[in-house]
Amino acid sequence: MLNSNAIVAIGTLGGTITMTSQDGATGVSSTLGAADLVQSIPGLAELSVQLRLKTLANLASGSIQFEHLFQALAWAKQQVEDGATGVVLVQGTDTLEESAFFLDMYWPYGAPLVLTGAMRSPKEAGADGPANLLSAIKVAMNPKMRNYGSVVVMSDEIHQARYVRKQHTMSVNAFASPVVGPLGYVQESDILLYRQANERAVLPIPVQYDEKVLLVEAVLDESIELYQVLPTLSYAGLVIAGVGSGHVSENVRNALIPVLEKMPVLMASRTGAGSTTKAVYGYKGAEIDLQSLGVMMADALCPRKARLLLSAILWSADGQRSYIEQALKKYLHTYKTP
Repeated sequence: MLNSNAIVAIGTLGGTITMTSQDGATGVSSTLGAADLVQSIPGLAELSVQLRLKTLANLASGSIQFEHLFQALAWAKQQVEDGATGVVLVQGTDTLEESAFFLDMYWPYGAPLVLTGAMRSPKEAGADGPANLLSAIKVAMNPKMRNYGSVVVMSDEIHQARYVRKQHTMSVNAFASPVVGPLGYVQESDILLYRQANERAVLPIPVQYDEKVLLVEAVLDESIELYQVLPTLSYAGLVIAGVGSGHVSENVRNALIPVLEKMPVLMASRTGAGSTTKAVYGYKGAEIDLQSLGVMMADALCPRKARLLLSAILWSADGQRSYIEQALKKYLHTYKTP
């Protein structure tokens, strides 16, 4: 049941949901703000909710930087401190899963932080933005959603930040949570939930976040040149989207040895579903061998989110390698498939 005294703060960062055609321009670009989006929602007046609106930015989601997310996080936290029942952030869908996970790592409140967007711009037939935003407001104001952290709401489905992925370029049903499925659904004025809230580990907000983590995907017959030059570059960590359950070729395995002397290496799977293994395969380049060299396995965390987690840990590690390894084990434990 909805909270009849709810206060929902809505902040917009841009994205397809805010994009319209400009005079003489080809295609659409971000032009609408929070107030414009709210005016377009049929049925909003039927909800007993007070809205606070803020246009935070007008960016295509591929241009969102960590600084924008930290600014949005600070704004969202202030809204909760000022009494908001929940917060909705609107952005483009291309990096929506990454933003949701990033914010989830730092969200300390029981109040829900809900991310949404649209696959079709406002002037297209069947534009999904108003429906998605209305559903997001319903989720943000519902007391059932406390302690789930950051979630993504698209097409009336509720997805936890740790599991959700964009799996189609254009479909309005682009978002899914492989293996585990959606957390729940928006149905009329209520929501249906299928899982209890997971254990959540909240990371400290860093003073600086300059250290960068490189994400590389393993492929058939790949060159090792990038791995050879990597120790001379400015990266502080490496995530590999490995083949299968977290494997690389023997040539790449050999090239990783000097990389491991310079930075932590985290191995995920490029497959899109399932977990890396730890004790199945023993050939050179497989997980048993890689772990003996010092490579850490990302379990069920997808490569993009593994990059964000390693980045966040590096920002709080102050260069201590032992802390990085312990923190990864601690936080990866909370992201295991239920």
